[in-house]
Amino acid sequence: MAEVTLENVRKVYDNGHVGVAGATFTARDGELLVLVGPSGCGKTTTLRMIAGLESITSGTLSIGGRVVNEVAPKDRDIAMVFQNYALYPHMSVAENLAFALKLRGEARETIAQRVREAAELLELGSVLERLPRALSGGQRQRVALGRALVRHPAVFLLDEPLSNLDAKLRLSTRQEIARLHRRLNATMVYVTHDQIEAMTLGQRIVVFRSGEIQQIDTPMNLYTKPANVFVAGFLGSPAMNLLRGTVRRENGLRLDAGGLSLELGDRDALAGLVGRELIIGIRPEDLKLGAGPHALEARLEMTEPVGNEVFLHLQAGDKGLVVRTPPAQLPELGAAVRLSYMPDALHFFDAASEGRIAA
Repeated sequence: MAEVTLENVRKVYDNGHVGVAGATFTARDGELLVLVGPSGCGKTTTLRMIAGLESITSGTLSIGGRVVNEVAPKDRDIAMVFQNYALYPHMSVAENLAFALKLRGEARETIAQRVREAAELLELGSVLERLPRALSGGQRQRVALGRALVRHPAVFLLDEPLSNLDAKLRLSTRQEIARLHRRLNATMVYVTHDQIEAMTLGQRIVVFRSGEIQQIDTPMNLYTKPANVFVAGFLGSPAMNLLRGTVRRENGLRLDAGGLSLELGDRDALAGLVGRELIIGIRPEDLKLGAGPHALEARLEMTEPVGNEVFLHLQAGDKGLVVRTPPAQLPELGAAVRLSYMPDALHFFDAASEGRIAA
């Protein structure tokens, strides 16, 4: 396998639109690196530049230590799995798996062995003679994975491979991909717009927005220490509660935010924030029903049961809040409730730059 390294890689289209603005990162040897962000953020364009399907305007792209900016896709030693499977409908599963190897002129025995290995790894042995139309969505996706797998590439590139599957199949196929990565110890670059997919699959995650990289880190570091307001709001389901206001000193430090007064605690590190406009973030699971040393008043607007937990949608002043809580006895809709929290759970962001403040 091999590292994939991008150094200030840019994509500017003929009309002047900047698709990717100076991407710099490395997918390490054997790593599953996820590129995530909303539609149009540049993640798929970046993957297509790695694959050679999109030209690079400037910067350097290396695979296995070799600069490949001008190298044809077929000579990059990569295999790509697309969103739409791209299976040949008139070929059986076995023929689909073998097709790329036949084009390369591999020996018949080599082709048979690799198809057999891929079918065993992906549990496709019982459907090798079927046509794609006779397969489920999950089986088709596994065939697409298998077609990449038989080539023994240095790097796997996966472009939103689960987006056409239903929720149950997405979960099971996600597990298949994670298991496959562990067994192969392969370098994989995986694109998705689904932050849950990114958090559960990625060893590290690259977060894109409007063609620019916002943060690169492990899933838990992204969750616990988001670099800016965008990352804080994008990763997490439900999203982080974000409150914009001004820091005041009144019986300790507080954030005044549209009829809501949030106690910030008395840490010395916060003293320099008095008078500043900030955005304060707090995760839904860090707000608890009931009184505590630090609390705020809110009104319950809606409940959203999701099985083993409930999302409560509340109004505090003119701010909406979401609380994640166990499905125990809940207040009535419209009831006034107290929400307690620990100041250490708060995240601080500058209101102008929206960057994280280490507080």
